[in-house]
Amino acid sequence: MATQAPPRPTGGNTSRPRRLRDELRELTLRLHFYVGLFIAPFLLVAAATGILYALTPQIEQVVYDKELHASAPAGTEMVPLAQQIEAAQSEVTDGTITQIRPPKDSESTTRVTFDSPSAREDRQLTAFVDPYTGEVTGVLNTFGEWLPLRTWFDDLHRNLHLGDAGRWYSEVAASWLWVLALSGLIIWVTRKVRARTARAYLLPQRKGPQRQRSMSLHATIGVWAAIGLFFLSATGLTWSQFAGGNFSALRQSLSWSTPYLSSEAATTTPVAEAEVPATAQSVLDVARVEGLTDPVAITPSTDGGAWVVSQVQRSWPLKQDSMAIDPASGTVVETVRFADWPVAGKLAEAGISFHMGILFGWLNQLLLIAIAGAVITLIVIGYRMWWRRRPKPPRTGLPTAPGRRVDTTAAYGILIAIAAVVGLALPLLGVTLATFIAFDLARKMLLSARAEHPSV
Repeated sequence: MATQAPPRPTGGNTSRPRRLRDELRELTLRLHFYVGLFIAPFLLVAAATGILYALTPQIEQVVYDKELHASAPAGTEMVPLAQQIEAAQSEVTDGTITQIRPPKDSESTTRVTFDSPSAREDRQLTAFVDPYTGEVTGVLNTFGEWLPLRTWFDDLHRNLHLGDAGRWYSEVAASWLWVLALSGLIIWVTRKVRARTARAYLLPQRKGPQRQRSMSLHATIGVWAAIGLFFLSATGLTWSQFAGGNFSALRQSLSWSTPYLSSEAATTTPVAEAEVPATAQSVLDVARVEGLTDPVAITPSTDGGAWVVSQVQRSWPLKQDSMAIDPASGTVVETVRFADWPVAGKLAEAGISFHMGILFGWLNQLLLIAIAGAVITLIVIGYRMWWRRRPKPPRTGLPTAPGRRVDTTAAYGILIAIAAVVGLALPLLGVTLATFIAFDLARKMLLSARAEHPSV
């Protein structure tokens, strides 16, 4: 007698147990979704302010035309540097000179920077001198070499003009940017597609449902922008409040730090403020003989130390040679050549200049604007996809996350271990990642409770 096949189950979970790899992918998918949902506003602000910052070189040329540009009549020679410095001293009478920048080309003015009680808090006063007439063309509050406009945009990008508290926003954005890029790549590459061709990964889908086309466009933009996103994240973190200190400590421990000269390289008779102009002229003459070409910055020492003359060209090719000079004898007591910097120091210098949009001029600026524009586009598409599948009344509760439930504790354990390790180097990333894990576990327990007790 033939036996009857057992009936198929009509309910419950009939699928085979999934592999850990599959569950890790589902967890990565939800991580990408939730982080994109809640961190995207930080990234949007960082991208928008980054575009503004990238455009400042051209804007400054217009806004500060009088201060930046010299009058250069045909055949006119520049007046001695000492005379230019004296003109600056007569304009800023209550300051102490901290840096002198001779004109970098025939169309630029000389900059003389002062520590002065008349300057704004945490700023200095810089007098701009026409090298052909010896007249001061203007005095501005500056931060290092940055003029007021760039300083304002820089503060907006770094901390939203909120000080140290505002720096948390930029550090969160920089910490998560590379995670979002990496998780997006993992999700896109590991998805199941019939034809695993380059076009399927690199070009957006033009046919099919609206959601699939939006997801394909979102993913392919992310693929093309991924290298730029990784780079901006890494270089941005070097300026961050918490992770930046960890990066600096790591570079020091590996002898990757940027070498700098100290004024303590020589001990001589202190130079009086009245003698600074003539001494600056003689120190610059020595540096020229030793091969330091423009642009350079002269850092005087009025307490008996050596004077430092450094090249300050941050565009390609980089010029970063520097030397310490005894102002009394004119002897070069120490020299650091850019060619002798550690490779990591050179890469860091070039990377920071690229992040600031000054390494390759306007081409660098266009590339930064394109990457920032890609970030904004990714955010807009991502929010649009979420909005179309958001919970609708009368349904309430947590945002609908993609991916299936993760039933094994191993996947969560791996993510917790990653959070612990990453948190040592990137504290804000570790804290927010731990928050995600707690949120997703709470969501899982809530959904399980609802499934067991539908009336709750």
